[in-house]
Amino acid sequence: MTQTCYLEMPSPIGKLTLTCSDDGITGVHMDTGHFNLPAQARRGHPLLDQARRQLEEYFAGRRKEFELPLAAQGTEFQRRVWARLCDIPFGETASYGQVAARVGKPKASRAVGLANGANPIGIIVPCHRVIGADGKLTGYGGGTHRKQWLLDHESKVTGKPAKA
Repeated sequence: MTQTCYLEMPSPIGKLTLTCSDDGITGVHMDTGHFNLPAQARRGHPLLDQARRQLEEYFAGRRKEFELPLAAQGTEFQRRVWARLCDIPFGETASYGQVAARVGKPKASRAVGLANGANPIGIIVPCHRVIGADGKLTGYGGGTHRKQWLLDHESKVTGKPAKA
């Protein structure tokens, strides 16, 4: 089993704990009390330094896409959904139904919602860009206030309101 490495960093939405293995980034965890590091986790890794820099650039409005190897653990369906989330352009949104159609399961919006909620690499895999069909914010593992902040941030950077 590969070693989990971690790095904690401040951000405008609170402390983030980044995790990785030698294969790639495995998590971006928000300070919600729902994440515990494995007992044998060690601090630091070059991938985490790269992820921190890219997240700092994102929060500063200088980065719209992340260029990092990702190694999230999930089912095949979850990984397909997470890959489609990365296709939602910076500053735009998509509904759960739209994402379901993009993974070839147009009637699976609830399953997409569950996969979206299980995304361990928030922000980098932009699950915050998925909204309800009515345009309203729905649940977010980091809290809807963080989801709103991220959408507002991207809207300010692009100079246009987020749209589905």
